[in-house]
Amino acid sequence: MPDFIYNNKVYYNPVEFAMDRIGGTWKMPILWRLRDRVMRYNELKKDIPHITHKMLTTQLRELEEEGFIHRQVYAVVPPKVEYSITQRGKRSIEIIEIIRNYGLELMKEFNIEEKKRN
Repeated sequence: MPDFIYNNKVYYNPVEFAMDRIGGTWKMPILWRLRDRVMRYNELKKDIPHITHKMLTTQLRELEEEGFIHRQVYAVVPPKVEYSITQRGKRSIEIIEIIRNYGLELMKEFNIEEKKRN
């Protein structure tokens, strides 16, 4: 299979390319939360409390630049910004759900209980 080049980076297979778009620690959890509703920045931060502000901002920016989410800015004071999932982002949800379910199965196999949040 030939190599692929995108933004001056060489990819050796489509899985590597896809994981570079939605992989990592934060992108899938962000997309998962936006799958059914529009959220503001502070709602996302509250729902993912262990992400830093800098990382949330970076990941939102990358997801927006790549067309997985839409950022809507309202011209009001104080500024209001909402994030929603795009069609491209919605296509990733099926894959994220499969990975999530697999993770839950593995957690059971390793006797790891899901921690309930308040």
